[in-house]
Formats: sequence, structure tokens, C-alpha cells
Amino acid sequence: MRNSMRSGSSLTRDLEKRIYDRLSYLKDSLAQGNAEEWPVTTRRALQFVQERDLTLRRMKKPLLEKTIERVLDFMKQEDNDSMASGTDTVVVESDDEEIERTDLITVKDTNTMNKNITSLWSSNTPNSAADSNRSSVESSPAPGTSSVIKRKERLSRSKTTVKRPKVEKTYESAMNVTLDDVGGLDDCINEVLELIAMPIKHPEVYLFTGIQPPRGVLLHGPPGCGKTMLANALANELGVPFISISAPSIVSGMSGESEKKVRDVFEEAKSMAPCLMFIDEIDAVTPKRESAQREMERRIVAQFLTCMDDLSFEKTEGKPVIVMGATNRPDALDSALRRAGRFDREICLTVPDELAREKILRTMSRGLRLSGEFDFRKLAKRTPGFVGADLKALTTAAGIVAIKRIYRQLILQKDAASSSSPNTPSIDQDLTSGDDVAMELDTTNPPSLSSIIHHFVNSHPDALTEEELEPLRISEDDFLEALPKVQPSSKREGFATVPDVTWADVGALKPIRVELQMAIVQPIKRPELYHSVGISAPAGVLLWGPPGCGKTLLAKAVANESKANFISVRGPELLNKFVGESERAVRQVFLRARASAPCIIFFDELDALVPRRDDSLSESSSRIVNTLLTELDGLNDRKGVYVIAATNRPDIIDPAMIRPGRLDKTLLVDLPTANERAEILKTITKKTPLHEDVNLETLAHDERCVNFSGADLAALVRESAVTALRSAVFSDIASNEPEVTEHASSEPIQVTMADFNFAFRNIKPSVSDRDRQKYQRLAKRWSSAAELE
Repeated sequence: MRNSMRSGSSLTRDLEKRIYDRLSYLKDSLAQGNAEEWPVTTRRALQFVQERDLTLRRMKKPLLEKTIERVLDFMKQEDNDSMASGTDTVVVESDDEEIERTDLITVKDTNTMNKNITSLWSSNTPNSAADSNRSSVESSPAPGTSSVIKRKERLSRSKTTVKRPKVEKTYESAMNVTLDDVGGLDDCINEVLELIAMPIKHPEVYLFTGIQPPRGVLLHGPPGCGKTMLANALANELGVPFISISAPSIVSGMSGESEKKVRDVFEEAKSMAPCLMFIDEIDAVTPKRESAQREMERRIVAQFLTCMDDLSFEKTEGKPVIVMGATNRPDALDSALRRAGRFDREICLTVPDELAREKILRTMSRGLRLSGEFDFRKLAKRTPGFVGADLKALTTAAGIVAIKRIYRQLILQKDAASSSSPNTPSIDQDLTSGDDVAMELDTTNPPSLSSIIHHFVNSHPDALTEEELEPLRISEDDFLEALPKVQPSSKREGFATVPDVTWADVGALKPIRVELQMAIVQPIKRPELYHSVGISAPAGVLLWGPPGCGKTLLAKAVANESKANFISVRGPELLNKFVGESERAVRQVFLRARASAPCIIFFDELDALVPRRDDSLSESSSRIVNTLLTELDGLNDRKGVYVIAATNRPDIIDPAMIRPGRLDKTLLVDLPTANERAEILKTITKKTPLHEDVNLETLAHDERCVNFSGADLAALVRESAVTALRSAVFSDIASNEPEVTEHASSEPIQVTMADFNFAFRNIKPSVSDRDRQKYQRLAKRWSSAAELE
């Protein structure tokens, strides 16, 4: 048997080693007074090793039983050899120390064969070189060494392996903040003080009146809005024991261990009452039980429910214990946890509006060294969608910009002072070594920023003096420079962004621009004027007309002019073949928009998303239309969310979409007139070098430009520029085009009238006369319907 163990594969020897270690622990535990006696049966040993090592449950049972039998036989033989050696061992435990007394006669250890087998087990474990050396020493013990020492070492190793990690908790807040350091959350702070501060500070009021105080408060909101900071500030303000728990630290791999951790934490909180307990990311351990993947998750939720029920005044001896939970996914929590008597109140920390952002910036700027007068209102207007964490990142980025600016000034001052010495290398010589052209020492042409930082670190190895640190102040320009470098949390998901299209990129369409200014831009920029006349609901605008007339361009320019976030949704991309997924996508769009308010949602090709509902429309398409109608003016608040939709088929859109309160303002973006075409051409050709013979007015009034949309005019300019480039640079390609004007290679490339005439051959209007008449009839019908109303 031993020979077979020694000659077996490394996998078998490793398995024997693992089973031997666990059965040795069982043997030592039984020797300490358990009712069960050693040796145990194979079935009992199999049950024990599978409980101690979960990976053994996945192994085949016959192989595991045979291995256990071999190990048991080996351990029996080891016991027989120890008894034959005549060693008498007495173990006395006192204060976690074991004192072993052996006979004065030292018996030589002759159990060489068994030690060779155990050394084979040790050699197959992935330990360090020191472990391998130790195993080799154990395989050949010195004469006179007792086997009891090895048994003691094995017992100590076994005891160290059964230690369980404790739940990480603290009894005071780790953040040195108070409620004065929390800005922009005045309503939430008042509600938290009412629900938590009053019961903890004056529980006698509730005992006298017989009112049960709240047992739990749930804080939910987008990431970075201040949930954890508010809990820590409240703990510092009240001065009570504060147990902070990270929800994932509760989960354990052993069956029943997670529930035990939950019970221990709540028992400890009750023993320290009055106490405040904070569980961060609570959704990780209390998901909905009907959708839980494992039975352990359901047991943890049930344990939380029972522990929350035990926090009544009668069971805490009149000392309150209040649980605060934080999550950004409140819908993922089990519904039984969100009822009254557990989490009695839910406080939503939303994305701060303009006024709240101004308060947050003022609060964060208290400890900063600022220079000049700050316009916090202006800075708050330019940070839509920013939460508290994003504004904190903005202040950090502004400080870095100021530090770099001071670095540059110190470098230039020091180099200017040392430039008079011919032996002292200047910053120009140091930073441009190896270059042919030297950099002049002038603030108008400063060296690169990376070179300045490298030069500053090398030239200032010691700490800066107070005189050098004095000019280090943060200005408003530093904040404005750092603003494009900070990306708010809502934009990091790739959903909301501010377009880079301005009104300067839009030619003509002045009447439409005025309507959009009054409907969307000004309500975002100056909301107080609209509130003064009783206008609070945001408007919805439907842009319709022939394709290529600038509907999408107008929507982007509106978002850029109002400095609002912009979500562009192409109608078909929300459609999904799975039931309910399309409706969920529509709700998600408005949820993201409310989190990024003020925000503009642009639905392109709206006709694909909300077609007219009739008997021929499928049920899934009808549900999408109903969901969008509900989001536009349903129970959910659409404050700060503006909707712009575009379509070139307004006749097939559901009529409910264009009633007042939804897309109530319909604007026709028609084909441009001759004068408007001239304005569009001037806008498009800003960066195009034109020859002096090109007259854009004449070109716009050309009969060949009739029915040209803005997209057609852009295609005409591009085609003419490509023609000029091909004839000037790629003459071999253009050699078969005799009508193209030849350009000398040494002269700058310019687009001539001949290039435009050649481009007319390939560019045709995208809207026919029949389509244009259809749009005009539809416009008359809608205008007459509006007059009748």
C-alpha cells in the first residue's frame, strides 16, 4: 500500500496530502474531548473532508473513498509506530499555549518510511523554496528528535487554518466631515435629522408618547451624489457609535456563515445602543428573492428581515438602533425590505440642479486659496449633469491647472535671473538640447508643459518656501480651463454629451431658430422668467420636413446653445425582439435624461418608433407608443427634460404624440429658398478656398439648385472641392476630364466655378417636385386644423 502511494501520480499524492491534513485536524479535535472516538469510519471521514474542502464535492465518490481508506490505513500505521517508540506525551493547555512533557529518556525516531511518504506530499504543494527546504529537513530528522514535535507543529498549523475573517467594521466615522460640509442637500439633511437625530438623541420622547421610531432609512440616488458622505457627516454630528459595513464583506463561501455575520453585526449594534449602522451598497446582499440565483442569497435576505424586526424599542431596552442603507439601484432590493417597519423611509438624492450645484461649489471652495471674485452661479450653469463627486473632481483639476501655471512662472523667473551668467544653462538650452531651433524665453511662446514640469522637478529638489508658495492661488480662469477635462458620471456611460455644433454652423432657418430659442434654449438659460409667468412644464418640439433640411443640425445647435446635455436616439435602435425590452429601453432613456437634467432628448426618425395605432399595428409596437406617451406626460416628473423629435413622414405618426403637453409645437423645416441657399453656401464654404470667379449668390439662384436641400448643397461643395483637388494634385487621374480647369502644382488649390459646374453633373436634388408638393399640402392641412382649433 505504501509503495503504491509513493509511486502514484502527483495528482494522487496531492489529494492524499489534502485529505491527510484534514483528517489530522479531525483526529486532534476528537482527542480534545469530543464524544466521537478515533479512528472513524470511511463514511464519516468522507463527510468531514467534503465539509472542510468544497472542491472535493466535485470529485468522483469511488476515487475519494479509496483515497480516504489509504490515508486512514496510513494514519493507523503511524499511530502504531508512535506507540511502539515508547513516547509518552502529556498535553496541557493554558492561555492558548500548549506545554508538552515527555519522558526524560529520549527515544530515537525510527519511523523513516512514513516520513518519506509525508515528504512526498509536501513536495507537491506549490510552496516557496523555504517550504521545500523545511520538508527535506523533516524527511531526514536528526537522531533523537521526537515525533511529538511534528505532531505539535501539525496541530498548530491546523488551528491557524480554521480562523475566519471578521466583518470589517468601525465604531466611528472614517470621514472627518460634518453636516456643514455637505452642500446642496438641505432638504435631505432636514429629513435625515427628523428621522434619525431625534430618536437617537431624545428616545424618551418616543417612549413617553408610545411612538415607534423608524428602524431604517434608505438613501438612494445616482453614484457620487453624496449618500456615503451624508451618513458619515450625520454620525460625526450625533457623536454616537457608528458601525460602517461594506455589504459584499458579509458574503461568505461557507454555508450559514453569511447569516451568522449578519446576526453578529446586529447583536453588536444592539449591545452598543444607541447606535447608527450604515450598510453601503446594500443591493449586493438583499436582491429580489424571486430572481436570486442561489439559495444563499434568499437566506441572507430572510436573515436581514428578521434582524430588522428585532430592532424594536422593546427588544433594545429603549435604546434606538437605526440602520441606514445606501444604494444606486433601489429597484433591485427585495420588496419585503422596503416596507414600513424595516426601511421606513426612502430618501432620494437626485442629481443637483443649478442652485444646488452653486451651493456645493461654495461649500467645497471654503478650504481653497482663491484669487479674485468668483461667479459661482456662472460656473454652476456650465456644469449640467455634475454630481457632488464630479464637482469635487473639478476643484481638484482646477487646483492642478493653477499649480502648473505657478510652475511655469517660477521656472521663467528663475531662468531669467540666471540667464545673465554665461556658465548657467538656461531653460531654453536645457529643454531644447539636441534641437536645431532654440526656444526663446518669452511668456508668449512658453516651453511645453511636460518639459516645464520635468525642469521644475529637477531644479527644485527641496520644498518650496513661503515666498514661492504665496502666488499659488486658484482663479476662476483655472476652473474654466479645467472644465473640459472633467467628464461627469452621466457622460462616462457614453449616453449624454454636449454637441459641438453652434448656430454659426447653421445657415438660414432663422424663423425656426427663433421658435427653438423661445421653446427650449431660453427656458433652460433663464428659467426664472418663465416661472414668473406660470410656465413650468418643458415643451416638446416636432421638426418635420423633407430629408436633408437640417433637422438634426438644429437639434444639436439648440443643445450647444443652451449648454444642456444631449441624448440622441435613433428610432429603430430602441426596438428589441424580446418582449418588454423595447419599453424598458424607452424608460431607460428618460431615466438617464432626468439624471442629467437639464437634458435634451432628440428622437430621430420618430415615425419608426411611434407609428399610427390601428388594427394593423402589432401589440408590441402599440406598447412602445404607450410607453413613450406615458413618459412624456405621465406620472413621472419631466422637469428639466426637453424633447425634440424629427421625421420626414409626419402623416404616419400617431396623432396622440402631437397633442398639447407632448410634442405640441410642430415646425416645418422646408427646402431653402434662393436667398437661404446663398446663406447656407456661405456657411458651408467658410473653410473652402474659393476662386475669385465663384459667386455664391449666382450659384444659389441657379436653376440647377432648385429643390436642393442643405445636405445637397453640402454634397455639391464637397464634390467641387474633390474635383479641384483631383485636377491639381492627381492630374494623371483627371487627365480624361478635359473640362476640368488645370491648376499648377506650385499655386494654392482653389475651387473655381468650373469645378462647381462639373459637380452639378453628379449631384442631383434629393427631393422631387412631387414630394415637395406633398409636404406643402400637409403643411396647409395642419395649419388649417390649427386655425379651426
